[in-house]
Amino acid sequence: MDQNSRREQHHNKKHKHLGLKITLAVVALLVIGVGTVFGMMWHQTRSTLNNIYDNDGGKQDTTIKKTKPFSILLLGADTGADGRISRGNSDTIMVVTVNPNTHKTLIYSVARDTMAEMVGTKSLNVQKLNAAYNIGEAKMAKASVTKLLNVPINHYAAINMGGLEKVVDAVDGVTIDTAIDVTFDGTTISKGKHHLNGKQALAYARMRYEDPRGDYGRQMRQQQVMMAVLKKLMTPSGITKYSSLMKTLEPYLRTDITLDDAVKLGTDYRSNLDNVTSKQLTEKSATINGSSYQVPSTETLQSVSDTLRTQLGLSKATLSNQNTRLNKLNAAFFNDESSTSYDTDGAVTKYYTNTTY
Repeated sequence: MDQNSRREQHHNKKHKHLGLKITLAVVALLVIGVGTVFGMMWHQTRSTLNNIYDNDGGKQDTTIKKTKPFSILLLGADTGADGRISRGNSDTIMVVTVNPNTHKTLIYSVARDTMAEMVGTKSLNVQKLNAAYNIGEAKMAKASVTKLLNVPINHYAAINMGGLEKVVDAVDGVTIDTAIDVTFDGTTISKGKHHLNGKQALAYARMRYEDPRGDYGRQMRQQQVMMAVLKKLMTPSGITKYSSLMKTLEPYLRTDITLDDAVKLGTDYRSNLDNVTSKQLTEKSATINGSSYQVPSTETLQSVSDTLRTQLGLSKATLSNQNTRLNKLNAAFFNDESSTSYDTDGAVTKYYTNTTY
């Protein structure tokens, strides 16, 4: 067995329980707004929002209140399945930018293994981006993504994978059309159009190694299922699922979106559902300290930053962070397609090592 096969086998075993691979958080937020506007289950809505609300003691953001373009960091944590009870890593990471002026919504998926600085530690700590949520909760996750892309993150929503199966079942399943056969943990969805229940949707969203596109293919399936759920909820029959969905989401979702902001999402931002674009941060694989990382080039990071800032109505700005500094030291890595050697100059730390916060 070659080194790559052994590494893949190791990752398959270690990450069999890879977390929620669908951003139902955005579905939850929009449904909360729509349900509120329709006046359905007001007391249930207020109770649920109070229970899931958590801004980590920070200052309340007023961007949505002022009907301005805003961003939400969506996190899917690997908690709630296979017996995991810790906060977990955010194995799904998406930056959603919503512009009420252009009526456009842009979703950018970022790989869980993206090399990034953990912003908020007392000493320099560079490691996989999905560790930020586990180390410093939403506050560190937001700050780390902001530093990586030079884009302000106004809000976050985090949902753990334990809720995926129940949420899909709460809306009586979703219909998807898959271009490939998908098999995960004993469940197979063959190529073609299918109506999936919660268990099947979870399997469809979790498969990674068997997809020819790897994690990028998995990210597209995450977004595909998310949009299938969202579109179903926007129909008249979908609205009737509101109460059961709210009750289902409560144990699994945390967000710093207030009830007033949820109402605004359902009124002033509703047209953004008609113009949604999904993209991915493309990266190159590297082996660092014996672990597999995804490393985006400076040109790619700058392009993504420019796109997101433009979407938010902000001027473009030259990106400067630990990634750009390390990339400058590794020009040969990006010039040689076969190279996996990346020099971090001691910046990448072993997981949790020397982490003070």
